[in-house]
Amino acid sequence: MMKRIASYIISGIIGGAIVTGSFFLLGFDERQPIKIEHVSGTPAVSAVYTTDKEGDIVPLNFTDVAKEVMPSVVHIKSTQILNVQNYQYRSIPDPFRHFFDDDIFERFFGLPFESPSPSPQQPRGPQTRVGTGSGVIISEDGYIVTNNHVIDNADDIEVTLQDNRVLKAKVIGTDPSTDIALIQIRAGDLDPLPLANSDEVEVGEWVLAVGNPFNLNSTVTAGIISAKGRNINILHNQNAIESFIQTDAAINPGNSGGALVNLRGGLVGINTAIASPTGAYAGYGFAVPANIVSKVVDDLLKYGSVQRGYLGLMIRDVDGNLAREKDLDVTSGVYVDSISENSAAGDAGVKVGDVITQVNETRVKSTAELLEIIGRHHPGDKVKLKINRFGKELDFDVVLRNSEGETKPLHKEERDVLTILGVELEEVDKEAARRIGIEGGVKITKLKEGKLKRSTDVREGFIITKVNGNSVRSVKGFVNQLEKIKGGVFLEGVYEDYPGKYYYAFGM
Repeated sequence: MMKRIASYIISGIIGGAIVTGSFFLLGFDERQPIKIEHVSGTPAVSAVYTTDKEGDIVPLNFTDVAKEVMPSVVHIKSTQILNVQNYQYRSIPDPFRHFFDDDIFERFFGLPFESPSPSPQQPRGPQTRVGTGSGVIISEDGYIVTNNHVIDNADDIEVTLQDNRVLKAKVIGTDPSTDIALIQIRAGDLDPLPLANSDEVEVGEWVLAVGNPFNLNSTVTAGIISAKGRNINILHNQNAIESFIQTDAAINPGNSGGALVNLRGGLVGINTAIASPTGAYAGYGFAVPANIVSKVVDDLLKYGSVQRGYLGLMIRDVDGNLAREKDLDVTSGVYVDSISENSAAGDAGVKVGDVITQVNETRVKSTAELLEIIGRHHPGDKVKLKINRFGKELDFDVVLRNSEGETKPLHKEERDVLTILGVELEEVDKEAARRIGIEGGVKITKLKEGKLKRSTDVREGFIITKVNGNSVRSVKGFVNQLEKIKGGVFLEGVYEDYPGKYYYAFGM
């Protein structure tokens, strides 16, 4: 069974019949210092067509490109250990179900939250959930790029090379906002794939998709670039950047994390999703552009996490209807709907109602294009925005900030536990603890972007009383406990205004 993300339905009428379909991530679930080479210009492999004696063009031949690329694409098997034990948890009243992510809970602890102790028919002890996908070798040091959803929450990652070597891999870093992950194997005699400049990719250009659909290793398909800058709303992350390359090269479950290459043998994208009414290939696939991949990889290796600059704006696409509604002088670009607190663009002079038409020297026609360009920059970088303000062209220099409103990139060792979790905490005083009926704890006073918000449905006001069964009495004690944990985290606590105990699980 595929990991389906039915965030919304595509509907259309073809030949009088109504066709509906959904977007799917491509991971296949069997249960149902680095040097990155770049390539451009002169082809890295021999020509893909020739002419006969009369000068007529001989049909396209992709064999040289395929031979060049296939050794760089690997098969990935990710295994998750589900340890079913004889735990008993109180069931959750319906009004409070929204506080829990049952899927996260099940993945970490092996049984649904509302389930009583396993029945005699249920297996006990360790069980496994296995998923497969693809990856691309990008350096001789064994660094491999894949999709985050291929290796997410895996306890064991196994990589099979084209020469049938099977190796264990470790996770170097992940970026859920682009669905990119970086893993590493220890091996010699590797064939890294050079990265191409995805900005230079043209609609109509031939590309090959290489991966392992349905566990069919080393599969190559051909197609063209159908579109660029596609936003399909498939990444459920507040800071998601979706500016996919769309292709009609056939990709299926298991292609996730595989290569989309041009005819020079350069990586132009990482195959990630398809649009389909059935979950199998139906004509449209989507890949994360190589320029985004390169930025994510560089950040993960240098900082330990992705350092992304933000304008601090709420935006939407400009079209003819919006232009008429807002009395705009342009029919394409990015409309500034509102300005966030501590906004970099707002402080530079951008106002609500402005239309962003250009970033530096690049024209932007959609929010996807704007987010992709800005997302490649770091906090502290300066960008020049060209604004159309009711017919008048204006330029603004904006110094980008991170999600915390700061302009300095943070190295991994500088990011404390609370920043990673995305919370502000305060200790519960003795009087409040007595009134609630607990011995002590720490209360979430502010919930920001971070692991807790992404992985659970915890709310502000939650009082943490235990971490992995150990009591919590102070913020310092909470941080000290979290710093020692390398795997799953299980929070127990209460809400002051709701009865009973509540539990949240996530991974560090």
